[in-house]
Amino acid sequence: MSRQISAPLAPGSSIAPARPSAWPRSAGIVLAGSFFAALCAHVSIPLYFTPVPLSLAPFAVLLLGLLLSPRLAAATLGAYLLEGALGLPVFAPTPAVPGLAHLFGPTGGYLLAYPLAAALIAFLFRRTGRGFNPACLSAALGSFVILACGALWLAALTHASLQSVFSLAVLPFLPGDALKIAVAAGLAAAWVRLRPRTT
Repeated sequence: MSRQISAPLAPGSSIAPARPSAWPRSAGIVLAGSFFAALCAHVSIPLYFTPVPLSLAPFAVLLLGLLLSPRLAAATLGAYLLEGALGLPVFAPTPAVPGLAHLFGPTGGYLLAYPLAAALIAFLFRRTGRGFNPACLSAALGSFVILACGALWLAALTHASLQSVFSLAVLPFLPGDALKIAVAAGLAAAWVRLRPRTT
């Protein structure tokens, strides 16, 4: 019988235990985040003068972007869009268009911008002191991306003038978005204070 001889460990060294896979945790975060976005999307108020409803879905995008890493934030909102495209009832009930067709409707530009906006917010916020003001700035830039993409999409869909699209797709949502930015930034800043920085 041959006997295996292991090399001696260097002084002060130790065998690090194998780290468990991070996939289950990441998958859980993605599913929970997409569920949160779906809940927020269903808090929706239709507006008679525009095909775009008032919705809390952008708030979910802002908050998830501030709380998650860029990759995880994009994956979470990407999963949300995939769930909706597959026919799950995750999008706002207005307009009442099921599945993949919802992404090609009047709100498609906003929805498709969600992963990009969340990743941008996460990228910017993680390169700051992570206080309230940086959170506001990061969330505001993400909100701008959502509104800009939504307006451009609606302009291409309706062939309306820029002034008309601005009044339909941007202007009605500015006060609400300002409030969403402030609340998301406050929650994110409080979370950072309560949780030790790990990255």
